[in-house]
Amino acid sequence: MSREILTRTAPPPDLTTAYGPLPEQVVDLRLPDAPARTLVVLVHGGFWRAAYDRTHTGPLADALARAGFAVAVPEYRRMDSPGGGWPGTFDDVAAFTDALDPQAPDGICARHGLRPERTVLVGHSAGGHLALWAAGRHRLPEGSPWRTGRRPDRVVPLAGCVSLALCDALGLDDGAAAGLLGGGAAELPDRYALADPAALLPLGVPVTLLHGVEDVTVPPEVSRDYAARAGRAGDPVELVELPALEHFALIDPDSAAWPTLLAAINN
Repeated sequence: MSREILTRTAPPPDLTTAYGPLPEQVVDLRLPDAPARTLVVLVHGGFWRAAYDRTHTGPLADALARAGFAVAVPEYRRMDSPGGGWPGTFDDVAAFTDALDPQAPDGICARHGLRPERTVLVGHSAGGHLALWAAGRHRLPEGSPWRTGRRPDRVVPLAGCVSLALCDALGLDDGAAAGLLGGGAAELPDRYALADPAALLPLGVPVTLLHGVEDVTVPPEVSRDYAARAGRAGDPVELVELPALEHFALIDPDSAAWPTLLAAINN
């Protein structure tokens, strides 16, 4: 399994802006040469752990901007950083998706003159979970501080931890899902009911799941499980399994996954 993409260098973002007062509450923006029709919000993975930050998404974010998209890469508190995990990680995801809403009069798009017609959330690994969760916030209970009526136009999880209870059952990355929520699904069913995108179905948002068949970090069965559940719930969902590709190939613009990712965003 090649991790070279995690340390590959990329040009710096065009600018970094805050969506909150904390050090992690920032967004890198990369802008194309011409006005972009689509804003891609790229949520990084790393099993929700502080050891992984947004830096490793640089090559993919740069390639997306060169392909004509406006690209926003948010940082957020992870479970072993101060205030991260439950509920701080979810507070940050709600905050940055609100701040990146093109319709927000005082949001990041308005402040920087961006006028995209559509927003696509793309997330890798744990970021796939967070991107789908953000798209399902309208399904949260009345009174939830994270609830909103706004939805993205599409979500594209890349090898995503999209069925959180299954990730817990599989014990992925030494129990990362339990670490995020403070316990397993059997111990904390109420938290999983709020935090697991598979528990919020139907989302009512088109979803294209991309997953490498050779992925042993987040096995393809996680995306298969979500796709089956979403289909039964009546959601517009497509699962694309990519032969001979592993976990990190999905965020490598030099891999065979790149054309499929572009097609999914433009769908």
